Amino acid sequence: MTSAEDFIEFATAESPRLRRMAFLLCGDWHTAEDLAQSTLAKMFASWHRISKRDAAHAYATRTLVNTYTSSQRARRSGELPTSVVPERPAPSQAPELRMVVLDALATLSARARAVVVLRYWMDLSVGQVADLLGCSPGNVKSQSARALDKLRPLLAEAGGVHELKGDARHG
Repeated sequence: MTSAEDFIEFATAESPRLRRMAFLLCGDWHTAEDLAQSTLAKMFASWHRISKRDAAHAYATRTLVNTYTSSQRARRSGELPTSVVPERPAPSQAPELRMVVLDALATLSARARAVVVLRYWMDLSVGQVADLLGCSPGNVKSQSARALDKLRPLLAEAGGVHELKGDARHG
């Protein structure tokens, strides 16, 4: 199998996971698709340098997170792009848990959101998250603790979650 065929096989298998993770990071399916595509484009450009194919999964995750955090640094405006402008306020209903969690995640900084998604959604260890983000395990623990402290009241206020599980201080 050629290197290009090898990459196509990898990209086909990895794309759904990258899109889901990107969506959790950014909260928008269109942006998530762009992030996943950018990640795969960067992976393709450096595919010949990835000597261990089993490391490609971790390389893709790190590339995705780096692409996301750098895009957030570049876009610091207070505006949030939406696909539809509401005509009138939405009726007050109890929001679904998924929307509550996504809204709460949106309040976190890009880095904190990446830590929470990698740590609690992707179920990576503190050490794995630290390696992916290029920081110390202590930094991951402190960012996790601060992020969870910020998320708990938001989720409790929405009434969708009684207790946010996980204690970032105990790696």
